Amino acid sequence: MGPALCLLSAACFGAMAIFGKFAYAAGVTPATALLVRFTMAAVILSVLLVLRPTLRRTGTALRRRAVLIALGLGAVGYAAQSGFYFAALEVMDAAPLSLILYTYPVFVTVGAVLLGRDRLTSRRTAALVAASGGTLLVLLGAAGGGFRPLGALLGLGSAITYTVYILVADTIVDELPPVLLTTLVMTGAAGTFGVRALLTGDLGLGFRPAGWWWLACIAVVSTVTAVLAFFAGLRRTGPSTAAILSTFEPVVTAGLAAVVLGESLTTVQLAGGGLVLASVVVLQTGQTIRSTSSTAVTSAPTSTTTPASSSISRSSSVQRSGR
Repeated sequence: MGPALCLLSAACFGAMAIFGKFAYAAGVTPATALLVRFTMAAVILSVLLVLRPTLRRTGTALRRRAVLIALGLGAVGYAAQSGFYFAALEVMDAAPLSLILYTYPVFVTVGAVLLGRDRLTSRRTAALVAASGGTLLVLLGAAGGGFRPLGALLGLGSAITYTVYILVADTIVDELPPVLLTTLVMTGAAGTFGVRALLTGDLGLGFRPAGWWWLACIAVVSTVTAVLAFFAGLRRTGPSTAAILSTFEPVVTAGLAAVVLGESLTTVQLAGGGLVLASVVVLQTGQTIRSTSSTAVTSAPTSTTTPASSSISRSSSVQRSGR
């Protein structure tokens, strides 16, 4: 059941780009899509927390600092990441964008190493080289067609800001229950786009009625359902397995884009995408091997210090607190 839930989550997240394309076709602007998405998600999750009090229990006193950081993560980090993503979606195809975004696990690894939270091993070095080459192939593969440098830069911006979001959220992920953390992140992001709409006056609700359907799909299917399914799967499979199964996400995006939107990836882009996804699997399987070995050798922790290698594993649950 756990793997099925993780795959369901990946499919829901993977469909978001398709829903976004249809929303744009109905006249919805990126600013409106973002505000409606996060507002609807925050409301639905808040109602869920009220109906299911156990989802918000921490076991210890809720620290104000953790709550403020979670709200800030949504208001700054996740709002920026989503802004870049939806802006890129407006100017480039969904399939290559999903592959560019999925370089974020590699950026997380680099960030964790630079921050001293993890170590650079030969396995990780090979994964980083493969991911870098794969990303380059994805971009070069589009050079002969409708390649938009701006779209590629926005996509990379989305991946990088998502990396920062994960590394910061990793510091509080153990203090807040997953659904509560997600609700706070969504609320913070909704607040940012709400203030932006008030200041700029660019909130346009004059789109066709079909736009509301696609916005609801983004909020309910690709946000709330995707997040809850991932956390349910994560609880049953563990972080490394869940992260590996999540590589199904760009596959779903590419498949739906081909069937529904008529998009296609070139042979070079497919090869590049395969390298990117393979690098993620290598990173996560390496973590699984280390975790298993550590468990076999050590029967109990000898200190309260968090191991450096735990950063990548814990980030799996952070990844789905916002996406």
